[in-house]
Amino acid sequence: MVEKLFDYDAAFARNIGWVTTGEQSVLRGKRIAIAGMGGVGGVHLLTLARLGIGAFNVADFDTFDLVNFNRQAGAMMSSVGRPKVDVLAEMALDINPDLDLRRFPGGLSDANLDEFLKDVDLYVDGLDFFSFGIRRATFAACHRLGIPAVTAAPLGMGTAVLAFLPGQMSFEEYFCLEGCDEEEMSIRFLLGLSPGMLQRSYLADPSRVNLGERRGPSTIIACQLCAGATAAESLKILLGRGKVLAAPWGYQFDAYRNRMVRTWRPGGNRNPLQRLGLWIARKQLRRMREQGAGRG
Repeated sequence: MVEKLFDYDAAFARNIGWVTTGEQSVLRGKRIAIAGMGGVGGVHLLTLARLGIGAFNVADFDTFDLVNFNRQAGAMMSSVGRPKVDVLAEMALDINPDLDLRRFPGGLSDANLDEFLKDVDLYVDGLDFFSFGIRRATFAACHRLGIPAVTAAPLGMGTAVLAFLPGQMSFEEYFCLEGCDEEEMSIRFLLGLSPGMLQRSYLADPSRVNLGERRGPSTIIACQLCAGATAAESLKILLGRGKVLAAPWGYQFDAYRNRMVRTWRPGGNRNPLQRLGLWIARKQLRRMREQGAGRG
């Protein structure tokens, strides 16, 4: 059998109509950095590769395990024990062999952050929920360098999306994480992402949520929705067309509840509504902890 040669224009021809041929060419010349190749990061990479983005910087230090099977692109029996960054890079290159793909197999750190963001047109957040230190450093660097950044959180069976654009509100100004311990950062990050908390009403087993132990339930439903929403925001940012809801604006879509809400929180977590929500969240968390101790 004769091997068919890769042809970019043929591979992404079905994008044309929603984008012009000229815009597809623009996307081909863009570079996106994605930190984290787990639940959302891996599917971000594959979705954006199918959109026709031509270059990526990808970072992850972890390997695949059985606990990743419910949600992570690339998690298969054949990949158990293999580095996530290598598995996802191979999958992306199988979609587009012409990709310019730079790997950071040691993960993202202060030491390689500048190199990771070199020549980047957009940063897409795929870090683990609890990776607050490097997430804050990355968003701060993007703000300083004028790189737009998007984060989409997989929440229940939906997604919450925030974009941070050059010259506008920064990640730190919105989430207000300075001086907080990890539990408080978790609460502020969660409520900042989803002020509407649409996912809360159908949580079937609250005992599976433990911020102190860095664990919570997840679904592939949410991860796939994150990727679609992020790709749409990425397209608008990179092509400079379409309205982008930048922080303090955001939105949450929940497929289980068939609901979408737009949120506006001037001042971010300093907003009076957010401060009230944070107080309630802390109280609920304390109650859940006490109930857990009582069962023990």
